[in-house]
Amino acid sequence: MQDKLTLMIPGPTPVPETVLKAMGRHPIGHRSGEFQAVVRHTTEQLRWLHQTKADVLVITGSGTAAMEAGIINTLSYGDKVLCGDNGKFGQRWVKLAKAYGLDVQVIKADWGQPLDPEAFKRALEADNGKTIKAVILTHSETSTGVINDLETISKYVRTHGKALTIADCVTSLGACNVPMDSWGLDVVASGSQKGYMMPPGLSFVAMSERAWQAHQQSDLPKFYLDLGPYRKTAAQDSNPFTPAVNLYFALESALGMMQSEGLEAIFERHARHRAAAQAGMKAICLPLYAAEGHGSPAITAVAPEGVDAEQLRKTVKEKFDILLAGGQDHLKGKVFRIGHLGFVCDRDILTAIAAIESTLQSLGLHKGNMGDGLAAAAAILR
Repeated sequence: MQDKLTLMIPGPTPVPETVLKAMGRHPIGHRSGEFQAVVRHTTEQLRWLHQTKADVLVITGSGTAAMEAGIINTLSYGDKVLCGDNGKFGQRWVKLAKAYGLDVQVIKADWGQPLDPEAFKRALEADNGKTIKAVILTHSETSTGVINDLETISKYVRTHGKALTIADCVTSLGACNVPMDSWGLDVVASGSQKGYMMPPGLSFVAMSERAWQAHQQSDLPKFYLDLGPYRKTAAQDSNPFTPAVNLYFALESALGMMQSEGLEAIFERHARHRAAAQAGMKAICLPLYAAEGHGSPAITAVAPEGVDAEQLRKTVKEKFDILLAGGQDHLKGKVFRIGHLGFVCDRDILTAIAAIESTLQSLGLHKGNMGDGLAAAAAILR
């Protein structure tokens, strides 16, 4: 049906009508006093979301731009870094760091498994010369539906005393607790099309004072992503380049909605939806891909046995106009992923599970009694 598509993917995520209307305003001058007021307000809102007093800078770009900015503004050629890799996005940061000539030590875990904080601890404790300059990792590994223990790993980094923590929080910020200051995070990167409940186009980089000190020494090439000019102009409620003005309108509106709901309520909603999605899949004998107890609040990855995940996704979309995410790389056809990030309510979760059950039945692949998944999810959400 035209205009009926429901996004149950980890990004882009559904956008509230209030935010769409705000974004639909006529543009205003990006050097005007009116726009400066928007920048001033959204800066305060972004600090609230990040639970920080630090600078939170806005870039017109994707979450990858934010991560690249965080890396190239705090490190120098040949610097040694630890990079966590337990999925597609961990792999990306390894590639990015190597592309800039960093000395990368990879700490790996199998896809579907969380990174082991003790592996980071051992590597940091063995660094007697304090040569490790940063630890780079993904908090919520979207490709596998795994949440990594950023809090514990960042604690070990702080104990090291010299290294920075550079965190990809693209699908965790706005879904679970990421208190930048109390966890001692140095760089937090995120993107608008995730928990922010906005269309793609803006990315955000939060920088601690330690990160800014490292910025003064950084010699990696940068121009558009040089955060120095962003910090200077942000202090004047402005931007170094022409920003996506209408996305700022959307940002102000979306963050206002989030503030009205409150951080704790947002986190509880995402945790509840994770539990419901997991219970629904288990009830119809569809194994979860993420290790037990390590599922992301943003997305649930499912590894159905004897079912072509791509055929399932295609049928769900054709019959019900619900878009589920597929598996990436070697997981294509083996995994599908249910997004429950951002502007998602209980009804969306129940509808998606019912659609999956109905599709499995139509394909002759449903196990157990029809409605078991829906009942299990509903029991969580009641």
